[in-house]
Amino acid sequence: MTPEPATARLSFVTLDQFLAKLPPGLVTLHDGGSGGELLRWVEPSELEDPTPYLPEGEFLLTAGLPFLGEGGSAGKVDEYVQRLVGAKVAALGFGIRPYFDAVPEELLGACRRHNLTLFEVPESLPFAAIGLEFSQLLESDNARVFRQLAETNRQLMRAVLSPRPEHELLAALVQRVPVWALLVGADGRVRARGSNARGSNGAGSTGVEHSLLAPMLERLLSGSGPRVEMEGFDQPGSALVFGHPLRSTKDANLGALILGSDAPLTPAQNNVVQSAVGLLELLVRQRTSGSLAPSQLATAALLHPESLVSGGTKQLNGLKDLLAQSLSSTRSAQMRVVQGIRLDAADEGPVREVLQWRRLFDTKLVEVTEYGFAAITRLRVDEPLVADVEKLGWRLVIGEPTEMTELSAAYQRVSSLRSRVLSTGKSARVEEVSWSVAGLLGREAGTLLAERLLAPILSLEPERRDPLLVVLRGWLSENGSWDGSAKLLGLHRNSVRRQVGVVGELLDMDLNAAQVRAELWFALQYVEELVAA
Repeated sequence: MTPEPATARLSFVTLDQFLAKLPPGLVTLHDGGSGGELLRWVEPSELEDPTPYLPEGEFLLTAGLPFLGEGGSAGKVDEYVQRLVGAKVAALGFGIRPYFDAVPEELLGACRRHNLTLFEVPESLPFAAIGLEFSQLLESDNARVFRQLAETNRQLMRAVLSPRPEHELLAALVQRVPVWALLVGADGRVRARGSNARGSNGAGSTGVEHSLLAPMLERLLSGSGPRVEMEGFDQPGSALVFGHPLRSTKDANLGALILGSDAPLTPAQNNVVQSAVGLLELLVRQRTSGSLAPSQLATAALLHPESLVSGGTKQLNGLKDLLAQSLSSTRSAQMRVVQGIRLDAADEGPVREVLQWRRLFDTKLVEVTEYGFAAITRLRVDEPLVADVEKLGWRLVIGEPTEMTELSAAYQRVSSLRSRVLSTGKSARVEEVSWSVAGLLGREAGTLLAERLLAPILSLEPERRDPLLVVLRGWLSENGSWDGSAKLLGLHRNSVRRQVGVVGELLDMDLNAAQVRAELWFALQYVEELVAA
């Protein structure tokens, strides 16, 4: 038998669950079949008619005071039990002493006639102890309920952040609540289905044809305000079918969620359904009636890319307005390009990452890439924000402030620094980089280049190594001029020629090649750290 969902019994305890927690000694004199019913409260009362003060599902306790004297006649006792059954009392507990040494036969007979569950409570089990045990059990059950609801809400949120949020959300919903579910768009077409493990599948497989849902859908999509529409069908899992509209902030109907079940939902299960409805509304609003600026901007860029740089004044201003709306900014405010490089961060999935970077950089313009992400933001991207991103295992390349027409060039400058960030493991700002080859190369990459290219010289003893490095640097600085380098170094030109020849042999390189000279020159800018080490 498939176990009931975790939320099948929430907020209340059954009579059987309560009895299992009581100390031994309670004797069942008549079982009225109420053990599986929800027990609302436990209350002692010696009133002749306590029913005006009893909620449905009460476990009533009495020491028998109403049955003393004339109240103990068969007729009075029968009327007493009838009143309890009419008030839907779950069970009656009769306490032995001080008034009676045993349960009166009249009471036992009346409980059997009207099928009211009856217990004999021994003198050793005070009513106060029974009430305290129920309070503790109910408190424990409520704590369990809150934990289950919290976990359910976390599961629903994870579904919303998945690549297929609507489908995953319905799957999470039917896992927690015994229903089948249909998500219907504003056009009346089914967008997603969900079925639970107990056999109540989507509407088509349970025999509830989509056409049968048409009247309910029409009411849902044509009405206004929050509401629930109800239907019932003679099909498995569809005795109760209820629908919730999905509405925009302007109360336009964007779709509907339709659920089917064989039994009414508990309050906690309804709470889960309401959470799912709220999340579905957010998803549908984001897709259909959220900010229109990003989609308009993307459409213009795709269809008329030239308009971003060479459009007329009116057209450019219109695009700037759309860009400002996408950045929560103003038309005149500058923006910057930011790229994020994943170093040791976990792959969260594209949807979760887009939402994360949108939130952190306060922008709707985010692209997930093979190296991480790229974004356009109006923020300055100060050090606290950089620190927050680095804690997540990412590093940033932060562009300088720019205008809309210069975004492409700004993106290229940011992209050129990615390799530097990868090699150094440190975030970089375009504004702080020296725009030379050495500056772009970075200390770590430059040191690695020097170590690789100059390894044969660096392995020599210092008395041979250092003079060769000095001569090579001087010769390269004079563009290979023998006379110029001899004058600079204070050596005879033949001595310079001889030592440069030694360098060429050691490195096994053609020092007449321009590319070789360039690479050696850049390597020499970082050789001091290697020599000092």
